[in-house]
Amino acid sequence: MCSYFEQHSIDYPFENYPNYQVIRHKTNAKWLGLIMSVGKNKLGLNSKDMVEIINVKSDPELISIIKINSDILPAYHMNKNHWITIMLDGSVPFEQIVSLLNHSYDLTI
Repeated sequence: MCSYFEQHSIDYPFENYPNYQVIRHKTNAKWLGLIMSVGKNKLGLNSKDMVEIINVKSDPELISIIKINSDILPAYHMNKNHWITIMLDGSVPFEQIVSLLNHSYDLTI
């Protein structure tokens, strides 16, 4: 796992959203994740409460399977055929988040 963390960097590219974090590959600068806070209503949920989320790349076949979980959603503000949004409110097990982040890493290398 240590080598994985050595292979990416985190930056804050959005001046208007200084807390949004982009996780990039060090070698090719491609995004493999985007961490941000959004209103749940922007995710199609019936609440204006804010929630931390991470968008990760995924393949379309896996997306169709995992969207059954209500805490893994079509990607907010990204291509919904190739990205998913994971709520970081404890509703998705940490191990599953890491697995999906690793999958995103592999797809974007």
